[in-house]
Amino acid sequence: MTRPAAIITGGARGIGLACAEALADAGFDILVADLADKPADGLARNITARGAKFAYASCDIADLVAHAALVETAMSAFGRIDCLVNNAGVGAVVRGDLLELKPENFDRALGINLRGTVFLSKAVAKAMLAKPNDQAKSIITITSISAEAASPERADYCVSKAGLSMWVKTLALRLAAEGIGVFEVRPGIIRTDMTSGVAAKYDALIEGGLVPARRWGEASDIGAVVAALASGKFGFSTGSIINVDGALSIPRL
Repeated sequence: MTRPAAIITGGARGIGLACAEALADAGFDILVADLADKPADGLARNITARGAKFAYASCDIADLVAHAALVETAMSAFGRIDCLVNNAGVGAVVRGDLLELKPENFDRALGINLRGTVFLSKAVAKAMLAKPNDQAKSIITITSISAEAASPERADYCVSKAGLSMWVKTLALRLAAEGIGVFEVRPGIIRTDMTSGVAAKYDALIEGGLVPARRWGEASDIGAVVAALASGKFGFSTGSIINVDGALSIPRL
């Protein structure tokens, strides 16, 4: 039986790596796309030990010209693309007063987080439609609770994630009749390299009740959700937002 294949952007570490691992465990072959020229030590071994074929592509998703080569790498390696996980992204270049936000920092956040993701999704969707098969298809975009919860000190990041949320809705409408499930996954406070510098701050906030579940989210929490969505079992829920935040996003009095 032919295994389905997935592309995970920013898949070399953190949430992206957890998604790659969960999808490999679920029976997918894996292409990790990341910025480095070659995969991190042990990455291929980690994925192939789970029974998956592994491929790697050096790709900056902000470079729209690179998208065609990424799609071609996946097609050459596996002959198909069944799942795209849009995980690659950057935080605010500088946190501070939004009235001091620099255009170049705004452009960087939107160029990677929004523009790059939008046009890669388009390229992959076209590839999926050009080579149909009987495997469930999905495009899963990792956004953030910041798609809805505003942080004035990092407005550029919030705007990029809010834009992605609307992109997911419009893409879901376009692809619903084609049988491609389109989903938005919104992580809350997740323990990764990106949050390690503010771990003490969030330890205290979580202890104080900021997160009703009273714990950090783990990258594996996101991976588990992504693998479930990619299975096709939630196809009729296309366009949905899945919060993975320990109930942080629920309004409280």
